[in-house]
Amino acid sequence: MITELPESESPVLGFEVTGKVSLEMEKEWIAKIEKEIAKHDKVSVLVILGEQARWGVEAGIEDLKWILTHMKQINKIAIVTKSSVYKWLIALDSPFAKLVDISEKHFEPLKIKDAWKWVKE
Repeated sequence: MITELPESESPVLGFEVTGKVSLEMEKEWIAKIEKEIAKHDKVSVLVILGEQARWGVEAGIEDLKWILTHMKQINKIAIVTKSSVYKWLIALDSPFAKLVDISEKHFEPLKIKDAWKWVKE
């Protein structure tokens, strides 16, 4: 499930992902982000990934296609999770994200306030 967080403040959006993300959920998430892109050209996103967060194959493909075609509209991505796997994936991906002018950073759940501060800067 993908839930928009109440701290979202245009053009900075926050979401929490728990459980398995379906294609329908992915499309709803994308629509919310595209609505903000239409208003602001660029958005920043904070994503809290719960321990059980995962994508179905169709949703994962849709997510990848969307990000590849909208990289220029993303300013910052803050990923908040306990998962050491995501922490390492973000560390590996950050140099590539910087090549397309996206700032990407991992935060531990106890640092959620720091994540919001960073993504809103």
